[in-house]
Amino acid sequence: MRDLTPDRHSLDPIEIASRDEIVALQFKRLQWTVAHAYENVALYKRKFDAAGVHPDDLKAPEDIAKFPFTTKEDLRQSYPFDMMAVPMDKVARIHASSGTTGKPTVVGYTRADVDNWAHLVARSIRASGGRPGDRIHVAYGYGLFTGGLGAHYGAEALGCTVIPVGGGMTQRQVQLIVDFEPDIIMVTPSYLLAIADEFERQGIDPRSTSLKSGIFGAEPWTNAMRAEIETRFDMHGVDIYGLSEVMGPGVANEAVEEKDGLYIWEDHFLPEIIDPESGAVQADGSEGELVFTSLTKEALPIIRYRTRDLTTLRAGAARSMRRMDKITGRSDDLIILRGVNVFPSQIEEHILKIDGISPHYQIELAKDGPLDSMTVRVEAAPGNEDDDRRAALAALLGENIKQNVGISAAIDVTPVGAVDRSAGKAVRIIDRRED
Repeated sequence: MRDLTPDRHSLDPIEIASRDEIVALQFKRLQWTVAHAYENVALYKRKFDAAGVHPDDLKAPEDIAKFPFTTKEDLRQSYPFDMMAVPMDKVARIHASSGTTGKPTVVGYTRADVDNWAHLVARSIRASGGRPGDRIHVAYGYGLFTGGLGAHYGAEALGCTVIPVGGGMTQRQVQLIVDFEPDIIMVTPSYLLAIADEFERQGIDPRSTSLKSGIFGAEPWTNAMRAEIETRFDMHGVDIYGLSEVMGPGVANEAVEEKDGLYIWEDHFLPEIIDPESGAVQADGSEGELVFTSLTKEALPIIRYRTRDLTTLRAGAARSMRRMDKITGRSDDLIILRGVNVFPSQIEEHILKIDGISPHYQIELAKDGPLDSMTVRVEAAPGNEDDDRRAALAALLGENIKQNVGISAAIDVTPVGAVDRSAGKAVRIIDRRED
């Protein structure tokens, strides 16, 4: 793989400013944000008043811990536009979540918000090895989902040529990568693996493509999956993080020269780690739930938003801003199986360690009498599809999960193509316990 380390002179000065400078800028912007939310969003006025706090109580950055959390339920109850802090004629863009588990969460952006977002995605692409003039193949979904347009505007802001493919049409994805010779692809990691399968089905070696870097987000993924992707494509795999309630993609990003934690763009976002149960703020280096406060958003400021993502904050290296470790899971994705806590990423890690099994998998939860049961359905890799080989692979995976994760799971190693593919976020858990 090529060395894609950015020239230090190309970085935004704030990326390599002193911690004192970063904290001073954060605090100035934090004071503005908290006052802006209190004065212009009825929900925040109610929540602050009920908690007995006022923007004037913010005397130091750590005072943000006095203020109440915001949750996804707050946004749902404010559907569609009650969280907006500016008149609707000042809202330049609206995005929303899928709403698959309830009302969608709706977010808005002023023109300045859109520009800031584009700048931060551009910064993220540069951190991933992108340069002005690169061609960027965007295979995130467009529409109300923030992925496609977030990537698109950021790539344009960096001065790149955008190939706005969107999700799906896997055969066409392959054709356009071969014909248009992009330098970078922005896509969910699970869907890139489906694209890799299509390359191989067509008899094309994915390592022969022009791609030098992939920027992967929208779902948790492991370092084992990164190794799988980098081996199959001979390109860098870099993690981008974001969520629509906070902005969209580009809240944080790995540095391609390190791939060791995602730099949070702290000039625009204030991160905290809390204990998921008590809500108490944890020191850097402690694992817990990630909480974000926006610092520059005009249309929809967000105060102490509980992401449900589990990670750790630590100091930066290539940048002055703090890093967050790769998301280990979401507190609401936690599976408790007969008293043992399990995240899908733990299962994925053991799947990817076994030659002969592909990275395409789903976890099905069901009831076995009064007890919960788990079935891991995973595809055999090509050439490993006869019955005896699949049975041996299933026994090996089941034993590895039992010994290392501490649970007994049924393993179904299927023929190639039997596990559903998604052009967007992978569906890893199918919960049939309430069926």
